[in-house]
Amino acid sequence: MTSCGKNFITPVHNSSEPYSEYFTNESRAFEALVAAYDPLNWFDYFYQYNAIHFISDILADDIYCGGSNDGDQPVLVKAHYYASTPTDCCNQIWTIAYSGINRACAVLENMDKVPGMSDELKTLYKTEAEVLKCYYYNILWKFWGNIPYYDKNLVSPYFTKQLTADEVYKNNITALEHAISQNVLPMKVEAGKEGRISLAMAYMLYAEMVMYQNDEERYDTALGYMKDIKASNKYTLEPDYAGIFLESGEWCRESIWEINYFSEGASRDWGNPIRTGGTVHPILTGIPGASKEFADGWGFGGVAKSAYDMFDEGDIRRDGGILNIETYLTPSGEKETCTPRWETEGFYNLKYIARLNGNHGYKGDANMNHGNNFRVYRYAETLLNAAELSVLTGGDGSSYLKEVRDRAKCKDSGVSREDIIQERHKEFVGEGKRYWDLVRSGLAQSVLTSANHTFRPNDWTPNKKYWPIPQTEIDKDPDLKQNTAYNN
Repeated sequence: MTSCGKNFITPVHNSSEPYSEYFTNESRAFEALVAAYDPLNWFDYFYQYNAIHFISDILADDIYCGGSNDGDQPVLVKAHYYASTPTDCCNQIWTIAYSGINRACAVLENMDKVPGMSDELKTLYKTEAEVLKCYYYNILWKFWGNIPYYDKNLVSPYFTKQLTADEVYKNNITALEHAISQNVLPMKVEAGKEGRISLAMAYMLYAEMVMYQNDEERYDTALGYMKDIKASNKYTLEPDYAGIFLESGEWCRESIWEINYFSEGASRDWGNPIRTGGTVHPILTGIPGASKEFADGWGFGGVAKSAYDMFDEGDIRRDGGILNIETYLTPSGEKETCTPRWETEGFYNLKYIARLNGNHGYKGDANMNHGNNFRVYRYAETLLNAAELSVLTGGDGSSYLKEVRDRAKCKDSGVSREDIIQERHKEFVGEGKRYWDLVRSGLAQSVLTSANHTFRPNDWTPNKKYWPIPQTEIDKDPDLKQNTAYNN
């Protein structure tokens, strides 16, 4: 089970067998649940480089697109420049997310028919599937806004009503509330099942959606969920910030939810990227020419000098999360080598760049099978969510901020919402959070300008909040309407 604990098997499903005839016993029911998790692993590469955290970050101000030149992976460059078109966009994210929704709906529709399963286990599997469905829809909603939405799998001709972004949010948050209300998810999953949906993960997804929508009516509930995570004592901050992102830091006590990748026996290759195994993203964003502690990478996703410079000298998040090639020394005392490429200022995302032997034990393609998990939700975000939601509901979030700042050993002291957004800026460099924070807080238009960016020629404008719906989807459905900014 590649998206759950690494010791799970990956079952093979005969795709020609109808769902209605597949759910015949408990073992097959579990396989179907596994299948609903599986598309999570495709978000690094699915015939297109589409790592969600990376693509989110190249839309913001800390992470550059990079690569060899502006013709290298032009779909990424156009996203970075706010110049995506219906025929030149990151359309595989759309495909992956709807694949996950389809599989989750199959579990929800057929689980009650499985003979020999307890009601409790059926409810657990359905709840996991419902949260997964909400997670996939959350991705589509944030990137595209006005999307086709369904809660039951479609039949021929496979069309459904396109909802507005607000309608998608309403449906999705209601579905997530239903899943949470089932009271079957553990606050933290037991050892060996890491990667499966927990209550804490569902709470974090809820807070993310509510805060992005600026849904004032649900702020109190979201804050209560953050307090519940804290009160559970199941999670805490790791003192070693840099260590969180090492292989040894996977599923550390700060981790709420990760998408698992593994290198031992990993079999992914370019011809079949949905095989089980590792991820290509560390090589994509790796240091070109590295040879001592890091693997030779392709130079995408370099970090802006301004991101490095925003930290105080003593803030452990600066050199714990960003590698400055000019000062970085390997344990032997030699300086790491680097061959600069396009859009670089000499800084790299230390959290995810490829390390030597990071693909140990691989069996497929060497580049595609690094074992770096994608950290989706950390306890630090729980605290920063609680701080911001406290302020938004008229309270004081300083105690939550203090925990994050004390760990970071920083000198920050402000407690306003703007200060909290800036603390998130520092805490989550290279983790795919910054762009969405700028959009939801109303700061995107003033921050994401060409004047504030070393390489980007265009300004972000509100009509670019949503991407163009892929033209291939428009061509299939005569009732599907293109997002307004792309109708020319």
